[in-house]
Amino acid sequence: MQQINDIKDFADMHSVPIMKDEGISFICDYIKEHNVKRVLEIGTAIGFSSINFARAGEEVFVSTIEMDLERYQAAVKNIADNGLSDRITCYLGDAGSWTAPQGEVYDLIFIDGPKAQYISHFERFKEWLAPGGVIITDNLSFHGMVEDLSLTHNYSTIKMMRKIRKFIKFLRENKEFTTTFYDLGDRISVSRRRS
Repeated sequence: MQQINDIKDFADMHSVPIMKDEGISFICDYIKEHNVKRVLEIGTAIGFSSINFARAGEEVFVSTIEMDLERYQAAVKNIADNGLSDRITCYLGDAGSWTAPQGEVYDLIFIDGPKAQYISHFERFKEWLAPGGVIITDNLSFHGMVEDLSLTHNYSTIKMMRKIRKFIKFLRENKEFTTTFYDLGDRISVSRRRS
């Protein structure tokens, strides 16, 4: 069995981006406290967060989407090695064209895919949000670079930071959802529909 610490070590060694422990703990606690049963994750990577989410409760089922074949295959193996193939379903493909199985809704939608697509993913996936559900987004600080662009001189990184800033503005000004920001991990947002 590939233990969770082995998966973390693999991610670190191979530069695979995974959630920080603080962020994982926050979401797992949220799953437990709010009796979350169905999770949709955009951006599987190698299955680290999916495994943690499923372990948060015996009745938690996770659907997760990954577009990179190598990472998808690693995730499927890690999930199987942890005995969670019956509760975690991995989909290989572009989240932008993915469709949930008919009638499927999710208590928690976790967006951790391509940062430049956060707004379009938020708008697209809210369709499958269950009543009372939340959309959680990670990497809103991006190692402090979102707040301070001088931390990088790479043009494509600066461009991405501007897109994350635009997403944060989108959340703050959104009339349909109310969002709370948490300075945990790499900064997390929790958005829920206004009543």
